[in-house]
Amino acid sequence: MSTFGEAPRDPFAAERAAAAVLDDRGRVVGWSKRAEALLGHRSDEVLGTPAAGLLAGPLERDAVTEALAVCARDGGWFGNLTVRHRDGHRVDLGCRARPMVRDASRREWFLVAAPAEEIAQWETDRSLLDGLFRRSPIGLSVFAPDLTILRVNRAIARWSQIPAEEHRGLRIGDFVVSKDADAADQQLREVLESGRSSTLAEQPCGLRRDPTHELVVSVSSFRIQDAAGRVLGVAQTTEDVTGRYRARRRLALLNEASTRIGTTLDVATTARELSEVAVPGLADCVSVDLLEPVARGEEPTGETLGIVRRAAVLSTVPDTMELMYPVGLTIQVPPESLHARCLAERRPVLDVRKEGISGWLARDPERAERIFALGVPSLMVVPLVARGLVLGLLSLYRWRRREPFEEDDLTLAEEFASRAAICIDNARRYTQQQDAALTLQHSLLPREMPRHPAVEVAHRYLPADATTGVGGDWFDVIPLSGLRVALVVGDVVGHGIHAAATMGRLRTAVHTLANLDLTPDEVLSHLDDLVDRLTAEQEPAGGDHAQVTGATCLYAVYDPVSQHCALARAGHPPPAMVTPDGQVQLLDVPPGPPLGLGGLPFEAAETKLAEGSLLALYTDGLLQAGYEDVDESLAHLCQALTGPARSAEETCSAVAGELLHDRPADDVALLVARTRVLAADKVAAWELPADATAPGRARALTAAQLAGWGLEEFAFTTELVVSELVTNAYRYGGGPIALRLIRDSHLICEVSDSGSSAPHLRRALTTDEGGRGLFLVAQLTERWGTRYTRGGKTIWTEQALSPAPPGS
Repeated sequence: MSTFGEAPRDPFAAERAAAAVLDDRGRVVGWSKRAEALLGHRSDEVLGTPAAGLLAGPLERDAVTEALAVCARDGGWFGNLTVRHRDGHRVDLGCRARPMVRDASRREWFLVAAPAEEIAQWETDRSLLDGLFRRSPIGLSVFAPDLTILRVNRAIARWSQIPAEEHRGLRIGDFVVSKDADAADQQLREVLESGRSSTLAEQPCGLRRDPTHELVVSVSSFRIQDAAGRVLGVAQTTEDVTGRYRARRRLALLNEASTRIGTTLDVATTARELSEVAVPGLADCVSVDLLEPVARGEEPTGETLGIVRRAAVLSTVPDTMELMYPVGLTIQVPPESLHARCLAERRPVLDVRKEGISGWLARDPERAERIFALGVPSLMVVPLVARGLVLGLLSLYRWRRREPFEEDDLTLAEEFASRAAICIDNARRYTQQQDAALTLQHSLLPREMPRHPAVEVAHRYLPADATTGVGGDWFDVIPLSGLRVALVVGDVVGHGIHAAATMGRLRTAVHTLANLDLTPDEVLSHLDDLVDRLTAEQEPAGGDHAQVTGATCLYAVYDPVSQHCALARAGHPPPAMVTPDGQVQLLDVPPGPPLGLGGLPFEAAETKLAEGSLLALYTDGLLQAGYEDVDESLAHLCQALTGPARSAEETCSAVAGELLHDRPADDVALLVARTRVLAADKVAAWELPADATAPGRARALTAAQLAGWGLEEFAFTTELVVSELVTNAYRYGGGPIALRLIRDSHLICEVSDSGSSAPHLRRALTTDEGGRGLFLVAQLTERWGTRYTRGGKTIWTEQALSPAPPGS
């Protein structure tokens, strides 16, 4: 009896079967050793004895008699018999009887027998082997040592479309494409040489009769050899696992899509990622078309379903990219096309006929003809729908070199489209908010820097990377009284529209405070209070709203007459100063706390700047743009500023080139100012006694100076203004009194005294004896104001001058 795992052995083989010979009267005339072992009778005991009486008891005699009758009638017999062992127990045997003719007058019967269970096992094994070659759905091939085919079953014949009996002598390459056949032969050769079986190895199996049909098989191979160990060849089972392979590939594509689609909040990038996931894993060619408003980051409407803009296109088929509509093109969707139906019904469409692409290219027959020359494509059109809104279309194509799309492919494409649509909608909404924040930010930042006699300025503003969001950096150049100028750079903590709005409020506050002619440290103190109040106002809004948590600021005031510069900073990086000979240093300005902490003092620093000195004010985004270490960034900043004198614009470009290599993660604001000095002949200053003669003296000095400047036409008005201001200083202020005239594009009059009380403009009543002077001053001048110093106050006025004649 064969055991599990052994090859089936013929139980009637000579070395295994019991054999006996009967004469024509049923007497035993031959008895084998195997018969003696199986039934217990020695040959000398049974020879000449009737077999029926010897082997059959009363219960078995009828069956034996019937078998003998059939054998005599039919000339042979095969079947099961139960006979008696010598010791009396019953033995079930499978028997086969054949007639033997010794001579013309004598006929004998040759019997072979084996235990019935061995014969049943053998029949099962034979049936199984027959089933493997005739009825098994799993392919079976037997190869000779030279890898030619010895035998295949009908499953292999169905794949090859060659009758099973005609495979003998063929090789795998005779019906499998060369690339796949070479891989299969290599695998068989390894098994043949090593003797190690190969189990469930998946490999492509393109058939020569239909190379476009995708077929993936799972093969198991083992070496076959005879009982003596001689290698007879290789046997191989082959199972079609194309469906399982496609399902696994679809799952892998789906997992890939979840990680690759939507890596940024950019509509165009998301559309491109969608196409890159679908090609080549799912389709040969893909196009992504978005409704026109969506491509602009706007809300789609039902009226815009007929117009799309190509957002992405990708193809692996030669010559198709030039036939596809390019990215950026606006396309009118033909109303009779599958694409129009897909948009209108919000459901995917699968089409493997010519009509699908024909409808899309109905208005471009030449392009359609060139596409069909490549083969009729299989087409899927899937809507991009998110939150109930149709955003666009995903179109997928396969040409005849691949299997047409099927329903499972459509399901996968829907998953792609669903994921991409959510990402595109998020990107669209983010773009909408980003555009609104950028618009707000740009509207709040200065568009052009005013030309100022005190400084030559240039600036750079670089918004942060889109993923970070709009920041709150700002810069300003604010003209002050007396031809002085305020240079401001600030940074609101955080990003987004709230940071931009807060920046606008702070910039407005800085302008207001600058108009009050406050010192830099006083300006920062007021800003500190403002940020503290803004934060307190926003606290009740809850955690869903961005909170203003602080800001930094650097405020500097430069006077081109005295060449003094006063600076104060609140948690801001120190400014850099470049001397006229190109030496760079970071100014030692007390750091001060960031704005919004409240209650902490700010200190100002003063320095005298030589004519042509350069100040560089910047936000911390500049230091964080190219280098991890702040000290290293400052060193590179100083290196960019070092060297011979350049224009402010050239200096800005040098700094940007040195430190801004990529798009920064934070906004960058850079303000560069090269100082000028007002010529001495454009300034006249006197000190007057605090007595009744002061107004007259002031008028005389003013008239003489204006005559020297050739401004006699302004003499009457200016004398009146000076007289009124000096009179007020004499009456209400304290001595001494200082008078200064400055000539530039305006004629500036300044009267200073040691008093701290501010004059107030009012309309005098008819019964009032005084109060009309300041009102008159305001009417005669373009602007006027008061600024306070540590020693008192200065009242100033400005009058616009006519353009100076050439050569003056």
